[in-house]
Amino acid sequence: MAQKRDYYDILGVSKSSSKEEVKKAYRKIAMQCHPDRKPGDKAAEAQFKEASEAAEVLLDDKKRTQYDQFGHAGLGAGGPGGFGGQWSAEGFGDLGDIFGDIFGDILGGGRRRGGRRAQQGRPGNDLEMSLKITFAEAAFGVEKNISVYRHTVCLSCHGSGGRDGARPTNCNMCGGAGEVRRQQGFFTIATTCPKCQGSGQMVSDPCSVCHGAGLTKKKSELSVKVPAGIDHGQRLKLSNEGDSGQNGGPNGDLYVNIEVEEHEFFERDGFDVYCTVPVSFSQAALGAEIEVPTLVGKVALRIPPGTQSSKKMRLKGKGIQRLGGSGLGDQIIQIHVETPTKLSNEQRELFQQMAALENTSNGPLTRGFFERMRDFFQ
Repeated sequence: MAQKRDYYDILGVSKSSSKEEVKKAYRKIAMQCHPDRKPGDKAAEAQFKEASEAAEVLLDDKKRTQYDQFGHAGLGAGGPGGFGGQWSAEGFGDLGDIFGDIFGDILGGGRRRGGRRAQQGRPGNDLEMSLKITFAEAAFGVEKNISVYRHTVCLSCHGSGGRDGARPTNCNMCGGAGEVRRQQGFFTIATTCPKCQGSGQMVSDPCSVCHGAGLTKKKSELSVKVPAGIDHGQRLKLSNEGDSGQNGGPNGDLYVNIEVEEHEFFERDGFDVYCTVPVSFSQAALGAEIEVPTLVGKVALRIPPGTQSSKKMRLKGKGIQRLGGSGLGDQIIQIHVETPTKLSNEQRELFQQMAALENTSNGPLTRGFFERMRDFFQ
């Protein structure tokens, strides 16, 4: 009979290795050699069984102590897990958890934590809604009342799902475990119980109001504080204002998506506000003092003589408050020199007189244009 290999050598760990190090080493080998990964590979199957045997011993404090003192002889006949027959991870604590995780990874779905763990509390669903606010409300902040439909604990059964508050009973298919097991080859496969969907419990006499769900849909009124400086497309999180949890689980959250309405005069870029202001030919040429709108009312703005159309002027601190209250943006005024579309006879005569007196070289844009044109044709 061939001599058994040392369990520490099989997993590639030292005698001083912690349980976590043993788990990590076993998981690595099991993922590489699992029969579902390498079907028909007898060498891989043997290595997997050998590693599983070693891990079972080294993850059990009592067995590990016996093995460290007496070697394989200290474990008794048949070895760990009864390797004379079929092997199952069921009932071996840490090894069972690792095996379940590995099998879930191989199938691509991860391990489902069902049964009594699920009964400890299921968190409520998160909810999402939109909220329209004005340009000014986004700039200065506002408190809004909103209505939201959410699932809350049924008042008739107090969330139990049973008539008159009757508690659920263990599922008669899985016995409350939330999963059913079947033997396949030398290992056991656990799948979600099809009858209770993994909850481990069933309601024999459902509540007439919530029909066994434990939750009912209800309209709730909430107050939302929208901070100054928020922008279109941003969202607010209202913790614990989503659907109610079940079996003591936490409530979900409510996410409020902000939609900012367009303004008649203003546009926004970050925390700066842009506004186009029309001025006449005479105001642009001679200079003037005009009133311009801001978010906090009208202010006086000095137009210097010779102002060109599209010139931008900045009003410091007249923009939008930065989120968190760290100062204000600016307001950018863009000048638009308007060309009159209808002239009275008197206006026409004055413009004709001005045209006769105009020197086309006075304007900076005109002077530059004609200089470049002259150089181009030389």
